[in-house]
Amino acid sequence: MSYVRTFLPWIVFAVFPSAQWQWGALAGLLVAVAVTVQQRRAGAGFDALIMETGSAAFFAALTAIAYADPHSAVHAYSAALSSATLALIAGASLLVRKPFTLGIAKRTTPREVWGLKPFVRINVVITAAWTAAFAVTAGALAALAHAGHGHSTAATLVQAAGFAIPMLFTVRYVAAAQAKAQAGTR
Repeated sequence: MSYVRTFLPWIVFAVFPSAQWQWGALAGLLVAVAVTVQQRRAGAGFDALIMETGSAAFFAALTAIAYADPHSAVHAYSAALSSATLALIAGASLLVRKPFTLGIAKRTTPREVWGLKPFVRINVVITAAWTAAFAVTAGALAALAHAGHGHSTAATLVQAAGFAIPMLFTVRYVAAAQAKAQAGTR
């Protein structure tokens, strides 16, 4: 559920029809702010809200652009820019050695595990996989937008795959790491 909450602003934005991108951007902004505020009240630190705060910043900028010029060229590339922003946020979290998945994993993992090298390493690998998926998705969506298919069924499928593939990788990688840890304790 944590990943759904983390990416909820992007999901909300994606379900809005392309012709209503201003409302989608505003809804994404409102959801990003609401999720961040809710998580802060629940005790999450900003280090655990890297993706949420980055999402709020992106949607604030996109909302401003969308309402200032509804016919902006940004509209055609908004899906590609979304994925590129996610790649940038995820990649930056790796550069500052605070992989965004670490904050998500800490929500369901005992505190005594948080500082262990294998736990951190697993989250570096998972965040790298998400970063790569977002970057590939951004490239594919930019190519579709350039070809005039930025808001097509193909673009929707690429966006869905850009979330589904790293989500599946995360589930499987964590399960494999847990199985390996269990085998090592026997």
